[in-house]
Amino acid sequence: MKKILAVSGGVDSMVLLDLFKDDEDILVAHFNHGTRKSADNDETFVQKRCEELGVKIIVGKSELGPNVSEEKAREARYKFLFKVREDVLKQSPNEEVKIFTAHHLDDLVESVFINLIRGTSWRGLTPFSTENVVRPFLLDDVLMPESKADILVYAARNKIVFREDPTNSSDKYLRNRIREIVSTMDPEKHFKLNQKIKTLYFSQQKKRTEIEEILDSMMPENGVLKREWFSDLDDKVSIEILRFALEKNEIKLTGPQLNDFLFAIRNYAPEKKFNLPNDKLVTIHKNYFKI
Repeated sequence: MKKILAVSGGVDSMVLLDLFKDDEDILVAHFNHGTRKSADNDETFVQKRCEELGVKIIVGKSELGPNVSEEKAREARYKFLFKVREDVLKQSPNEEVKIFTAHHLDDLVESVFINLIRGTSWRGLTPFSTENVVRPFLLDDVLMPESKADILVYAARNKIVFREDPTNSSDKYLRNRIREIVSTMDPEKHFKLNQKIKTLYFSQQKKRTEIEEILDSMMPENGVLKREWFSDLDDKVSIEILRFALEKNEIKLTGPQLNDFLFAIRNYAPEKKFNLPNDKLVTIHKNYFKI
């Protein structure tokens, strides 16, 4: 398997790089968001380390600016990572290619809390479920560090040099505010919280996989969906089917957008069109529609 390691220069990803540095099938991908002046120094740092290790690196760069949202920065980063994966697949069409990230248990806990605060559905309990992305620190592998504390211990023992992102201490981002609250917990309570979230995550992840396998078996090969399905089914079930059908076509909608689309499917007159992101129009025919 060819592994594309997402390496930012922070302690998490530098530990990830160290753990896989002797693997001949790795490629480092570094994305410079262009959100702060020190980002160029991060880029240089990661490039230098890859040169020392003899590891190939691909760098992507953007100019997102200092006021970009965490979500927009994430979207840009993953767009770059999947473009790298696409290019690797073209060169090695018969090989499996996966993106590896350094997300760990504390990241998982923070993401679950963020999703709960935002009022997401059960899917909010299963973040980090992107297809073709592997997160080694979340695989319950005893040979891998699991939490931030484990990663810091590994870094200290192995003299891992890394760069600190100054935005990690900014209360501008919800994630950082949650991290600050969790970090002040009693260590034993913190550990127990992490383990509870971890158990819940693996349980929900299994259910998510089972649900998506069922939904996948329901999807017609021609992509045509019947309007009557969405009229007869419960709202939540209808939304799940609709979300899955859209994501199979690489279209992501927010909760309100999904509700608007469901309303259109149920109520629009025949041949009226519904506008999806990127100006994609879906014609709602009398009995069916096609995404």
